Amino acid sequence: MSTTDISPRAPSRLKRRAKGFAGLLLALAATFLGLLLVTFVISRVVPIDPVLSIVGERASQAQIEAARTRLGLDRPMWEQFGIYVMNAVQGDLGQSLLTRRPVAEDVARVFPATLELATIATIFGVLAGVPAGVLAATRPGTWIDQLVRLIGLAGYSMPVFWLGLMGLLLFYGILGWVGGPGRLDSGFEMMFEFDVPRVTGMILVDTALAGKWDIFANAVSHIILPAGVLGYYSMAYISRMTRSFMMNELSQEYITTARVKGMPEWRVIWVHALKNVMVPLITVIALSYANLLEGSVLTETVFAWPGLGLYITNALFNADMPAVLGGTVVVGAVFVGLNMLSDVLYRLVDPRAK
Repeated sequence: MSTTDISPRAPSRLKRRAKGFAGLLLALAATFLGLLLVTFVISRVVPIDPVLSIVGERASQAQIEAARTRLGLDRPMWEQFGIYVMNAVQGDLGQSLLTRRPVAEDVARVFPATLELATIATIFGVLAGVPAGVLAATRPGTWIDQLVRLIGLAGYSMPVFWLGLMGLLLFYGILGWVGGPGRLDSGFEMMFEFDVPRVTGMILVDTALAGKWDIFANAVSHIILPAGVLGYYSMAYISRMTRSFMMNELSQEYITTARVKGMPEWRVIWVHALKNVMVPLITVIALSYANLLEGSVLTETVFAWPGLGLYITNALFNADMPAVLGGTVVVGAVFVGLNMLSDVLYRLVDPRAK
């Protein structure tokens, strides 16, 4: 084919991709704007006066009015929302009433702990859940299928906080196999503060980069139990969805054709069927990861894990609404970002989506 035959198609293809990218950005901006609108409305309807939280209940009326003017609360509601959006876009999520620091700084300090915990839990969930779901789908009705379904049902049925408490009682209190609450023992925590450069805020990564393997081993002993609890929950969800997707895929005609042609069964299952299953499974894994990032509140509370979930919980108990709403905005942004990432990966895995 000559250059003149294909050149007219190139601009149209680029134009379609540009339109698709612009549409994706527009949807992302609209979703984030809706998230900010929801948090703004919540901040205005909760029965907590932010001015009194700042100046105190014993402040004079003149001090209250001055603070209200300084915060822009005397302006029309649409103007307040515009200021709120502009501040959020610039990374200003307000000031925490509890720590007296910018909420963005607090979130940047605690979020790596949640990111580390959720990432390890998701890796465990994927490595255990996908093979379990595939095996269950290829052997429907057998004891393997029943076992996978039972494990998944137990993961959905048992409350996370109860599972965490029982894990602490057994593996830490009785057997002593793992570290206790927190990210490090107190002695190692001091060593980490003074001897390890902060690169990512994630202890496992920073200690490995610094070559502090004694601190690394202590951090592993602390994270393995909470990550295992969250990973079990993630594995239950991923295995159930993988089983459902695989059973539907194995009933397709191209699978029957591949078997009739004499293709090895392992190749039919683990190459052809699983390749097509990965397309919807990417979205499932991304949503599971997002749920762990924002839904680890109870786990972080049980294990005294100083992450975003524990930060929002403490802020809520102390009526620190700027911190609560700022953390909520970050969680929503994580959901939006992971959804966009899953959409991009979806297009890479399945060429038809392009």
